Amino acid sequence: MASTAIARTPWLQRRSTGGEGCRKPTKTPSMIAIRSRRKASAMTSIQGEDTGSGGNNNTGALELNTVFDDLQPEIAFKDSPSLPKPLSISDVSGSVNGSRLRVAYQGLPGAYSEAAAAKAYPNCEAVPCELFETAFDALERWLVDRAVLPIENSLGGSIHRNYDLLLRHKLHIVGEVKYAVRHCLLANPGVKKEDLKRVLSHPQALAQCEHTLTKLGVVREAVDDTAGAAKFVAVQKLQDAGAVASSLAAEIYGLNILAQDIQDDPDNVTRFLMLAREPIIPGTNKPFKTSIVFSLEEGPGVLFKALAVFAMRDINLTKIESRPRKKKPLRVTEDGSNGPLKYFDYLFYVDFEASMAAPNAQNALRHLKEFATFLRVLGSYPMDMSHA
Repeated sequence: MASTAIARTPWLQRRSTGGEGCRKPTKTPSMIAIRSRRKASAMTSIQGEDTGSGGNNNTGALELNTVFDDLQPEIAFKDSPSLPKPLSISDVSGSVNGSRLRVAYQGLPGAYSEAAAAKAYPNCEAVPCELFETAFDALERWLVDRAVLPIENSLGGSIHRNYDLLLRHKLHIVGEVKYAVRHCLLANPGVKKEDLKRVLSHPQALAQCEHTLTKLGVVREAVDDTAGAAKFVAVQKLQDAGAVASSLAAEIYGLNILAQDIQDDPDNVTRFLMLAREPIIPGTNKPFKTSIVFSLEEGPGVLFKALAVFAMRDINLTKIESRPRKKKPLRVTEDGSNGPLKYFDYLFYVDFEASMAAPNAQNALRHLKEFATFLRVLGSYPMDMSHA
């Protein structure tokens, strides 16, 4: 990370009334709170979005609906005489090389998400956000140009919250980046391993370092994120506590690294999605991946039929994830002999190795649309072929 230049921006906070995951940091300079909910987005869809407004019955393979509402967000700010002006379309189009992009990520400076943002967009201006939803909102409202958010981890599995937010917001996946997570044990200067009685970190980070922490015999304390744990230990000048976080967090908050690579499994990789307001134009000159979400009627063999549209065209599926629908989780049918039956109504998230510019991918989705009750393309983007 030392060779990657990152410009940091004070973090964004979504104003809440005590909702899920809301917390108040002890001190956040130049905090930005988003008041209104205005949309600036381009939606790529095969069929109508999951908002209860009904589907699009057009038979075309791919339809691009561009929606630009009011682009002027209302902003409340503290401790800052001025805020950067949201970029215009011409500004964004001139920032594709990453040198001027403002990229949102979730967490505090020093989080693994910040390092992933720097890998995805070298020399970007990293913008920390309190919550995943804050990053989505900031991108929709033109406060940032891109967002880099985790979607799955090789040990912890899928980040379900971000799957739900992908469906709720009209943003597009324009890329992916894989980042190898290397946990360090951090403490204040002068503190040794044998002085530690407790260790703070994100619950997944603590679980991924189970063997090391068990040998130390310390109490584990869960906090919101790894960088937040490092900051807390540093600010409070704790002499009996350490944190599991990145080496970058140690550098930022002035902590010593007592041990490196303390994760139980060396192959600990997180896959991040790169999000933008508008989709990229898919190509066929490099390996592409396409992400979709769809729902089906209840019945035997329906899911098999849906997946067969890819198999018969030699399209490889790399991931399938099912999530109950939020608004209508139960579906009632009259097929039961003892009365109506209730089923969970699922959404299926699928990644497959093909570009939307390829005829076989277009034909597969046209085929799937014939019997899917809902279908939306989340993005068609270049695969990350680099080493994590």
